[in-house]
Amino acid sequence: MPRLLDATNLPDADLVALAQEGRDEAYRELIRRYERPVFSLVYRMVRDREAAEDLAQETFIKVLNNIEKYSPEFKFSSWLFKIANNLAIDSLRRRRLDTVSIDGASGAATQAEIEATSFEIGDRSENALDEMANKELGAAIEVAIAKLRPLYRSCILLRHVDGRSYEEIAQLLDLPLGTVKTYIHRARHELREALEDTR
Repeated sequence: MPRLLDATNLPDADLVALAQEGRDEAYRELIRRYERPVFSLVYRMVRDREAAEDLAQETFIKVLNNIEKYSPEFKFSSWLFKIANNLAIDSLRRRRLDTVSIDGASGAATQAEIEATSFEIGDRSENALDEMANKELGAAIEVAIAKLRPLYRSCILLRHVDGRSYEEIAQLLDLPLGTVKTYIHRARHELREALEDTR
């Protein structure tokens, strides 16, 4: 019988290697480390708490079922987030998203969830008139983003909400770097066109 493992201080690569050997405690530690970030990523995409919980669970099931296929040349977190993001995109393709809220998703139950699903528009120190104008702009932005095709939306959210680099987005979405730049360029163009009337 293998000795008990203290997995909390092990690096991801060691945990994955142990999980590949069938050590449940290593897999549980990977879930503990990444369940919140994975939930946050898919929640920003699908804007629905229940759907995000299901997709996060589906992500970890898929990781468990494919752990032997993981290659250590890639960061585990990138591999994991790519799986989560692909599942979220598939979900969005199945059901068109109605809105993306500037004030957080309608299903956000806690302050952390509201912050995780909000867009920052303008400076918090603005006066009441500017704040109202920004709220109106925010409403227009949420509608415009909701109309983007899923891959465009994914790229825009990863770039402007998560603050990811083009290279990270390319790795997460398993797309060529040039394609990511093209998608973001086209998404910005579509958003600009959609927002012309709000200026």
